[in-house]
Amino acid sequence: MAVRAAVLPAVGAPLEITEIELPDPGPGQVRVRLAAAGVCHSDLSLSDGTMRVPVPAVLGHEGAGTVLAVGDGVTHVSPGDGVVLNWAPSCGSCHACSLGEVWLCANALLGAGNVHARRASDGADLHPGLNVAAFAEETVVAAGCVLPAPDGVPLTDAALLGCAVLTGYGAVHHSARVREGETVAVFGVGGVGLAALQAARIAGASRIVAVDVSPAKEGLARAAGATEYVVASENTAREIRALTDKQGVDVAVECVGRAVTIRTAWESTRRGGRTTVVGIGGKDQQVTFNALEIFHWGRTLSGCVYGNSDPARDVPVLADHIHAGRLDLSALVTDRISLDDIPVAFDNMRAGKGGRALVTF
Repeated sequence: MAVRAAVLPAVGAPLEITEIELPDPGPGQVRVRLAAAGVCHSDLSLSDGTMRVPVPAVLGHEGAGTVLAVGDGVTHVSPGDGVVLNWAPSCGSCHACSLGEVWLCANALLGAGNVHARRASDGADLHPGLNVAAFAEETVVAAGCVLPAPDGVPLTDAALLGCAVLTGYGAVHHSARVREGETVAVFGVGGVGLAALQAARIAGASRIVAVDVSPAKEGLARAAGATEYVVASENTAREIRALTDKQGVDVAVECVGRAVTIRTAWESTRRGGRTTVVGIGGKDQQVTFNALEIFHWGRTLSGCVYGNSDPARDVPVLADHIHAGRLDLSALVTDRISLDDIPVAFDNMRAGKGGRALVTF
């Protein structure tokens, strides 16, 4: 059956909105009709080669929809069920999984090398960019890539649970482990940054500083929970220390993935502070420190993959926050667009505009 999808024909090439031929679900697979898919910066990283995947590929990894059909052996979802897509399913058997660190699963992305569909125009094999190929009207995924959607949450909002919210919430609660009363700075007010701001508010942070290059994002940041807003400059670390009695914040969450931003986030924390790096940067982004400052400041710098989250465990927790009114998914969405608008959304991300565009089908 032919469906429309956004295909990356080659690294660095423009996305093509075209028809693809999807197979029926085989054993252990699920066919899903998409309700919505978020346009995440990781998709841009795939398109420009920062993250390497086989191409041509159908991109999109943050989505939700309705099950159309299931293959043999699939028992946890049935046709008609609402589901959230999980782009990084854990295998349960590798070393990381044995330690309970499922977000570091060594086999999570093996599915990206599979043939997912074929281009209708010429029959060319297509891969699923990050396992789930959510930039399409329909997709076929491994059973481990679908989680039951929370009751009472519209699927068009639940799509954000698949990446932005799990990542931003997890960065604050699982990686940085923000405690009530602590001060937090979030660098980058995109979809993940907006989720991190809400997560810091939920954690009970006493002061939440949002940092971005765009003055236009201040309203978005304050609506998500920021108590202060700083327009990024060479004086950012100094401005943040001035807001915190010259000490610096307890925690910085970096959602950009640039060397200068990581370094600034680290410098913005107090002595003994903690910096969590969520942003995905290229190999050319080199961050340097001298040995004396590492000793003197006693700060911690840590990476964070998928918010150090276990989707099966954390999606129900996020649903509780949504139902209680503590977490507002709609506040993360700056634009609701069509499949045809995805290339423009990519251009906006390159220009640093907006929080999160959401494709609705």
